Amino acid sequence: MTDVDSVITGGKVVTPDGAFEASIAIAGGTIVAVGPRDALPAARETIDAAGKHVLPGAIDSHVHFRAPGYDYKEDWQTGTGAAARGGVTTVFEMPNTKPPTGTVEALRQKQAIADAQAYVDYGIYGLLDENNIGQLEALMDAGVSSFKCFMGNTFGDLPAPSDGAMLEGFEILARRGYRCTVHAENASIMARRQAQLEAAGRTDPLAHLAARPEVCAMEAVGRAIIFAEWTGARLHIAHKSSKDALYLIRDAKRRGVDVTVETCPQYLLLSTEDMKVQGGVMRVNPPIREPGHQEPLWQALREGVVDMIATDHAPHTPEEKTRASIWQCDCGFPGVETQMPLMLTEVNSGRITIEEYVRWSSFNPAKAWGLYPRKGAIQPGADADLVVVDLAAAKMLDQASLFSKSKISPWHGRRVRGLPVLTMVRGRVVMRDGKLVASPGWGKPVRQSMPPPQPRNVDKTTAAITAPDAVERAYGKAPAPRQKRA
Repeated sequence: MTDVDSVITGGKVVTPDGAFEASIAIAGGTIVAVGPRDALPAARETIDAAGKHVLPGAIDSHVHFRAPGYDYKEDWQTGTGAAARGGVTTVFEMPNTKPPTGTVEALRQKQAIADAQAYVDYGIYGLLDENNIGQLEALMDAGVSSFKCFMGNTFGDLPAPSDGAMLEGFEILARRGYRCTVHAENASIMARRQAQLEAAGRTDPLAHLAARPEVCAMEAVGRAIIFAEWTGARLHIAHKSSKDALYLIRDAKRRGVDVTVETCPQYLLLSTEDMKVQGGVMRVNPPIREPGHQEPLWQALREGVVDMIATDHAPHTPEEKTRASIWQCDCGFPGVETQMPLMLTEVNSGRITIEEYVRWSSFNPAKAWGLYPRKGAIQPGADADLVVVDLAAAKMLDQASLFSKSKISPWHGRRVRGLPVLTMVRGRVVMRDGKLVASPGWGKPVRQSMPPPQPRNVDKTTAAITAPDAVERAYGKAPAPRQKRA
């Protein structure tokens, strides 16, 4: 083997199955060898990771970077810069921007922004809604990584599609093998309850939770699973916040439904007891729940019912988060920069192992989105998307120091132990000791390779029943002309 670009030495390499001391040789943006330092070639750069751990970069399947349309909240440069500072090397960005990413023209606009500004690699979601079913094939051909269906309302006020449109969209995605992420809350229940709460004069923080009880998620998760099972579409449940629908997911996985699930640090670590103190800062969709939901979510991660940790990074300005009425506080807060320190703190506390964290933050997302083994792994042939973490380093999280434009966070003042100190994307160091050291535009679109599609009930899809030969196929022959009455 000839000289390589760089070698990371002295660290403990972490995989989902174990941690071991090894060095990593990198050439052309790819890992070329993992093993003892004296067995690896000379390198133009040596990165000393002594006393630290080397992880595959985190893959965040759920971020909002707000551009185009809401750039004052966040843009791709600040959002992906925050990701790099947080040890995240790949992001999947949501479509509720302005315009929404529901047409090829809107996708091209966002692709141009990402190409110029991204520090880390990325996928871009396309929108699945009532009015763009005819655009889905073109969006796939133009490069979307997956789709998002908002079954319940969230920022941007995109209306939930009808069940008919959602089912037809799933039929199309099933034929192509794409995964669809759903915001699984029942829109009509929430709209009715919020109207009644506002009429009753409820503007307090917990009114937001009262408008979106667990049954909203239970019903919507069940409906999405039924549609996915019927069509053969691949399904992803976003931001699982409560314990109540876990049995539906567990049963669906046992039946072989291709459904993956994410949860977020806010649902694992916070409860309504925190919201009573922080108020609108913690308003998010779906809402943070009462005590008693958090431990079942941890257990669901351990069992594989919940597959991964994402953040739902959703930045807003401090003014938009601190209005007097909870209904006027924008939903969401930044998270891509703080997820890894929060989870490494749980590693240090003994709640989880660092191998489990790698499985949930990198390996499982890579498998779900067709990135493995190029991403989510530390092995020859994989992209050199790596994070060096110092489990002994500690600090107090400070919202003013976030790279994100959003300088307001429910994690402000929380002490964490375990920090990313170096982030590498395809062999280039983009963050070192908290400082960005690469230029915007290094990030590139991810290359995905999903398993072959497995559509079901194809003879009953909307396309099948409206095809020119549908009548002949239904009757086995062209039906005889109807006789006119005398």
